[in-house]
Amino acid sequence: MAEKKTIARPYAQAAFDLATAEKDLKGWSEMLQLIAAVTTDATMRDLISNPSISREKLVDLILDICDKNLNDQAKNFVRVLGENKRLNIVTEIASTYEQHRAEAEKVIEAEVVSAFALSDAQQKALSAALKKRLGSDINLVSKVDDTMIGGAIVRAGDLVIDGSVSTQLHKLSHALMS
Repeated sequence: MAEKKTIARPYAQAAFDLATAEKDLKGWSEMLQLIAAVTTDATMRDLISNPSISREKLVDLILDICDKNLNDQAKNFVRVLGENKRLNIVTEIASTYEQHRAEAEKVIEAEVVSAFALSDAQQKALSAALKKRLGSDINLVSKVDDTMIGGAIVRAGDLVIDGSVSTQLHKLSHALMS
């Protein structure tokens, strides 16, 4: 059986194409996040996986819950997902859609994990350096890892910069043994 991400890809592309045509990338992000939140609810997951419940009833239930927060195209999108028994992959669709949106808006999600909380000035300096290096706007998410001795690890797309003290010590140890 194919992976959920693989199955989700064409649906995410279709949603992105609709959003682009409507010039509403942000609105579609919000609608897909809402649909994902509804379909990942524990009770709803049980209903979706229950073969005795018709796809039509599931779709109607989701549309009733989302009500006026979905436009007509998003409602039709939910219907197509229901008909094709794909309501269980909405989270993957939303995630892949966000990747398409970030590429279109030239925004890269970057994560910095550090031993201590970064100041606003440090975050701004890091964002500016990444923007210069990657040529895109940066949405920086900062996390603290208490297990780190010091330093930081930055992940932005395919780029990983490991400036953690433990990695530096490992490199030094390796160099001394060579």
